[in-house]
Amino acid sequence: MLAAAPTATAGQPGSGALQRAFADASAKYRVPQSVLLAVSYLESRWDSHGGAPSVTGGYGPMHLTDAATALAGAPHHSEAGEDARGDAARPRAAARAAERPITAGPLPARLRTLERAAALTGLSGKALRQETSANVLGGAALLAAAQKRLGLPPSGSPADWYGAVASYSGASDAATAATFANDVMDVIRTGERRTTDAGQHVTLAATPRLAARTEQVRRLGLATPPAAGVECPPTVACESIPAPYQKLEGEDYGNHDRANRPTSQKPDFIIVHDTEGSWETSIKLVKDPTYVSWNYTVRSSDGHIAQHVPTKDVAWHAGNWYVNAKSVGIEHEGFLAQPDAWYTEAMYRTSARLVKYLAHKLKIPLDRQHILGHDNVPGTTTATIRGMHTDPGPYWDWAHYFALMGRPFQPTGGPFAGMVTIAPLYHDHQIDYTGCVKPGQACVRHGSGAVRLHTGPGPDAPLVKDIGLRPDGGASTTDVNDTGARASTGQQFAVAGHRGDWTAIWYLGQKAWFHNPWDGPTAMDAYGKVVTPKRGRTDIPVYGRAYPEKEAYPAGVPVQAVSPLPYKLLAGQAYALGQRSPSEYLWASTFDEKGHRVVRGKDTYYEIQFGHRVAFVKASDVDVRPSNR
Repeated sequence: MLAAAPTATAGQPGSGALQRAFADASAKYRVPQSVLLAVSYLESRWDSHGGAPSVTGGYGPMHLTDAATALAGAPHHSEAGEDARGDAARPRAAARAAERPITAGPLPARLRTLERAAALTGLSGKALRQETSANVLGGAALLAAAQKRLGLPPSGSPADWYGAVASYSGASDAATAATFANDVMDVIRTGERRTTDAGQHVTLAATPRLAARTEQVRRLGLATPPAAGVECPPTVACESIPAPYQKLEGEDYGNHDRANRPTSQKPDFIIVHDTEGSWETSIKLVKDPTYVSWNYTVRSSDGHIAQHVPTKDVAWHAGNWYVNAKSVGIEHEGFLAQPDAWYTEAMYRTSARLVKYLAHKLKIPLDRQHILGHDNVPGTTTATIRGMHTDPGPYWDWAHYFALMGRPFQPTGGPFAGMVTIAPLYHDHQIDYTGCVKPGQACVRHGSGAVRLHTGPGPDAPLVKDIGLRPDGGASTTDVNDTGARASTGQQFAVAGHRGDWTAIWYLGQKAWFHNPWDGPTAMDAYGKVVTPKRGRTDIPVYGRAYPEKEAYPAGVPVQAVSPLPYKLLAGQAYALGQRSPSEYLWASTFDEKGHRVVRGKDTYYEIQFGHRVAFVKASDVDVRPSNR
């Protein structure tokens, strides 16, 4: 997908060229410069991404869409035979939609704005895609055309452009269009200043008393989908597109389980996914009872949200039944294996609001021990580790995401606190990956929130190994989907040593080194609690789920094996403590939810940051101590 994008951006010779491009486009099309700047900020944060397209085929700082080739990728959970439910106690009987081709249909207008910009400006599609100044002119032309279409004059006040801005979103409903316009107006009120990924210095002065003409959205003639039954904050546009709870062949059913959370079980995690397909394809799939399910989908172009499964019920999304029963899953329109296929600011903002709302509603802490990527979910057993998903991948900007939630990552300790929080500067941290388009082929260089882990303090030292991914002892790689030697922004690890510009952490039962120079640190000092093996123990087992002991299972509920993963937590090592987890198993194997049971045991587990994925250890096997001891 989108593999033929250019690797450089033309038209930006100096650090002030982009600011001048906005001024020139403003003058030519009589669009207030603040409106242009704010729309662009909400789409791209003024970044050009080397001329490469977003996840929905949007180009340049104005996100002009040309998505004809953007939607050819395989959708999420498309592997034949995959069990996103993650519970071997209930094998699937029906042929699944994941094993059948799904087509999305014709491209909607929101994914074809570049061709309209070309018609309005007379510029070529190539220029609009590759030249930043042309791209800004195209965005200005679209806004001016929308203003004219709404019968409004080209006013010099940004407040009078609310309707045109709402139209620019491409939203098909009034609520989403208004949410986009409200965010743009908020950017104008607060102002912004930053240096872009192309080294451009851009400033938008604040206009704090701006009173937008919100009534203009009615001129768009858009319907508002019913929001009844959705669990969303009022600051986002959210609709209900239910996933079907439906009986299939024999004892099989789909595509989620009814429950009564948090009364039945307390959700502890929110899982961030990307769809590996378009919005249209993903919506078709989640409505298919033979497919899997998740709780929400967030659209890239405008941040629109659809809820599919109530938070009280259990969706099938994480590939780990314990995690599914204790989590909410949010899919984001996008493709992890394209470093140049970037996520829009509109998506980050509405998703962050949704996560903050859900965290408050469900009493889930806003930290990286509880807000996980799908790539942080552990395998259930040794056999499932290699099949676990790797989205949203190393290009998801966790630092920006948490800042939008009002929880930016900050130092919580001094240099001797004994723990670090991984925190590279996203746009400047560009490490090499392979496999985005073809195996072994170098990916386009791009900002990343992940650090690479070595066996020694130097770039030439081998990467650390993950025996779960490679039982034969094979080496980890730089492939974009290889999580064996990777730590991501916000994750916390106990410090195992320092040498020069390198820091060592305990990781998958070994000492792992990452580059952390004082003049460009990739981690912050942190203080917290860690777990270590109980005194006298040489090693303890590590688990991918917190299941009860066999004595806890009542008659009629099959005992689930407490199966350790192939790793060991060794004496002398320490791992950051996430939370105390009760041992639970949700027995749900029948369509009639009256037969469902929650089995609770006496065993208690601790969640730990063991590698790139979290893991669980029994509380009886470990001691808990402060990280600085």
